[in-house]
Amino acid sequence: MSSDAIRLSLEESGLRCTAQRYAVMSFLMDHKGHPTASEIFEAVNRVVPRSSRATTYNNLRDLVKAGLVREVAVEGRAGRFDATGMQHHHFICDRCGNVEDVEWYDVRRPDSRSLGKRIVRECQLILRGFCTKCARRQLPVKWGKVMEPSLDGRRRKRRIPVSQASSLMSP
Repeated sequence: MSSDAIRLSLEESGLRCTAQRYAVMSFLMDHKGHPTASEIFEAVNRVVPRSSRATTYNNLRDLVKAGLVREVAVEGRAGRFDATGMQHHHFICDRCGNVEDVEWYDVRRPDSRSLGKRIVRECQLILRGFCTKCARRQLPVKWGKVMEPSLDGRRRKRRIPVSQASSLMSP
């Protein structure tokens, strides 16, 4: 996105085009990944040294509220930000926390009866699992057998992953 396009998108969203806000938006438009607020602050601070952490965080909040940037919530990790103009979904790796773009496809909205009086603003799909790098390192599951009582009082064998079997073994 050109500098004029960034300025125009900020102004059309009702936001002033300050040096710090422009630097945040420019970084996000040029950055292919999904950086954290801290990573954005470090990058912006190299361009606009007088920018504070609070200013960067406030600008991110304003850009999200204006719909120019999306925040991708990653459980147990820092939120990540995305300014890709095209609609897309996200895939989040359970192991490394990497966030990847997934090509957009329509997701059926929930039935209005299940929503009650809620009003849906947006519907995002977040896929979770192992990214290609972590999937290669994923160890195959080893299976073991454990004896457990059944309802009729007899003991029977059940197959479970070895990692769970060791925690269920009685002394």
